[in-house]
Amino acid sequence: MPEKSSVDEAAKSALEIVRKVRFVDLQFADLTGRLQHVTVPSSRIDERSFSDGVPKLDGSSIRGFAAINESDMVLYPDPATVAVLPWLREEISTARFLCDVGLGEGRGNFLGSPRSVAKRAVEELRRAGYTSMWGPEVEFFVFDSATWDVLQPYKGESYEIKSREAPWASDGGGYTMRFKEGYYPAPPLDSLFELRSIAVNYLQDSFGVPCEAHHHEVAGAGQGEINMMAKGLVESADSVVTLKYVVRNVAKLMNMVATFMPKPVFGDNASGMHVHFSLWKGNENLFYDPSDKYAELSQLGRYAVGGLLEHARSLAAIVAPTTSSYKRLVPGYEAPVYLAWSKANRSAAVRIPVYHRASAASKRLEFRPPDPSANPYLVFSAMAAAALDGIKRKIDPGEPTDVNVYELTPDERRERGIRELPGSLKEAAEALESDDDYLYPIFAKDVVEKMISFEKADHEQVFMRPHPYEFYLYFDV
Repeated sequence: MPEKSSVDEAAKSALEIVRKVRFVDLQFADLTGRLQHVTVPSSRIDERSFSDGVPKLDGSSIRGFAAINESDMVLYPDPATVAVLPWLREEISTARFLCDVGLGEGRGNFLGSPRSVAKRAVEELRRAGYTSMWGPEVEFFVFDSATWDVLQPYKGESYEIKSREAPWASDGGGYTMRFKEGYYPAPPLDSLFELRSIAVNYLQDSFGVPCEAHHHEVAGAGQGEINMMAKGLVESADSVVTLKYVVRNVAKLMNMVATFMPKPVFGDNASGMHVHFSLWKGNENLFYDPSDKYAELSQLGRYAVGGLLEHARSLAAIVAPTTSSYKRLVPGYEAPVYLAWSKANRSAAVRIPVYHRASAASKRLEFRPPDPSANPYLVFSAMAAAALDGIKRKIDPGEPTDVNVYELTPDERRERGIRELPGSLKEAAEALESDDDYLYPIFAKDVVEKMISFEKADHEQVFMRPHPYEFYLYFDV
């Protein structure tokens, strides 16, 4: 529940926008990161809506939220997130708010809400004397169409992807891309330039999400990336949720479909969500040390790296939470499989960017295992928890690895103490089961338990079904 004093002025400004539209869309993320919403006439929203909440949520119907016997919940619109949806007709003009979720009967915030988790992460960082900045790089695919059939398993399960850019496309007009050759080509090869530009315009002009760049990514079948300017933890997570919402809607307007599933295309690069972050005290970047000759990284920054590497296997269940995530986390596709750190080395799980020397403002860590299927509120919160644990325990990350880790032999990796990320969602969930203490008190215990349960169930559902490639391998055994 937001503090009343912090709401009043922002609420008045937001209400001026609300009075100019017909509807208000109240949005929030569920435990898996999927955006949910309920729409009310704008006349239903007044200044008390921000302090007392809107009683419009059955929490038992939202995956990972409340039991049926405690399902009455309220939504607290965050006035700082108000935005008029730019793609709607005037007669259904709508302002959206991202919302905090509260328990009924004025019992405060619901601790199982991902946004509540993120706010507790901010508070834990504050107690430790830090503020933080977060800059995610969100990758995604946009296809002309994607269809699948899993409802008739006895006839065989299948999917089909159509992309005008794909190597297998028959209607690309001569401008298809080869596998792994999609990085930075100019139009007309980059057929999604217009889509990404429209999305960035909407993000900046309508939603107040400043963007740094957008471009085509490595995969040839419609992969793109949008980079946002760094913000605070909650604000940055809000921005990721908003970006996914905007990109999907722009794709729909252009008769296409966007997906943040990590690995939809076999044989090509998958989508990641590399997360850059830094810790600050006032105007001082605590990760910056100009006397460090290796990467201008402070000792505190090294301890944060140590925490991320120490807990990376259990973090995987939060930052790479789907079975598709582990089709991305394999050697050969620029994805971080091995738990090492380095500067400017994209085969390492933690990278210290060094585009410019002597740049205090830009010194940061880049954690590369996350992907865009993850819930950004939980990703940033778990990373903050791991970094804080590394700082508290002074965890040494060891020597940096400045070679291509993929080219090291197993013996060479063992000699360097380089471990691997889990190889499956089940393995990641089991790692989280055995290494979760560092997440508390930022995470509620039942949030972690629900995530583990969901992930084991997802793994089982995928693993138990025959795969078409198994027919190719084994039909004649």
